[in-house]
Amino acid sequence: MIERYLIHYFLAVMDLGNFSRAAQQCRVSQPTLSVGIAKLEAMVGHMLFHRNNRRVELTSHGATFAIHARRIEAEFAKAAQAMAADQAKRLVRVGIITTLSTSWIEAATRAACTIGGEMLELVEGRMRDLTPRLERGRIDAIIGIVGDDARAQDVLFEEDYALALADFHPLAQQKAVEPEEVADADMIVRRNCEALADVSRFFTQRGVRPFFAARTTHEDLAISYVRSGLGVTVMPRSLGQPGIAMPALTGFTGRRRIGLIVDPAAAPRVDGSERLRRFTATLVSKAGGD
Repeated sequence: MIERYLIHYFLAVMDLGNFSRAAQQCRVSQPTLSVGIAKLEAMVGHMLFHRNNRRVELTSHGATFAIHARRIEAEFAKAAQAMAADQAKRLVRVGIITTLSTSWIEAATRAACTIGGEMLELVEGRMRDLTPRLERGRIDAIIGIVGDDARAQDVLFEEDYALALADFHPLAQQKAVEPEEVADADMIVRRNCEALADVSRFFTQRGVRPFFAARTTHEDLAISYVRSGLGVTVMPRSLGQPGIAMPALTGFTGRRRIGLIVDPAAAPRVDGSERLRRFTATLVSKAGGD
């Protein structure tokens, strides 16, 4: 196999017509370049240059080889440029909890995609699934529930939970609902809800033991069930949609903090990602009511 440096030596001698100048261009000594050309000629089985005191010229075989050498070097250059372009793209892998608003994620993704030259990989999951992936280096950051995690860089927004019910429900016009008022209501269980244990404990302590009309891991489906009147549920206010009323649930004080948790090893790439910055900025804007 002909190595690329031999192609460089050959093209330099051919273009400059002189071994000494070719050696300077290739940043090697003249004896090294001469040995390389001799090696190339041995490999192809033909003399490639006529050598005289004034100038080095191509032989007929050298002229034929030159056509291929130019093409080979051009392809090498294209490959190098392509690899450099791919390497220049910044890849950031971000886990996103499943309980964020679909419409907010869509808006954030649309904003992020206006930035070129970067790659953003989104991985959906629960915090208990995403956290091990972060610890193993399989994702670079998580947009999710922030507690006392030392890796949390930014709290993007905070929100409380509310009772979600269809806008035609008898309690829909109230600003706040007592837990006893929904004692006979059917409930929708949001299985991925981070506050599920707290919600269950809250109702149990007050003697409210509802019938569970549906259990789902899909937020959009839970919202559809509520909007259709199948049952009520407790969910973050950001998940509210038209057709759903969200009065406060008296006595339930749960809140959640959504933030960016970053793997320290990936911090330089995460900090430098304009796509991720646009993504998180859009979430903050949505939380602010824009």
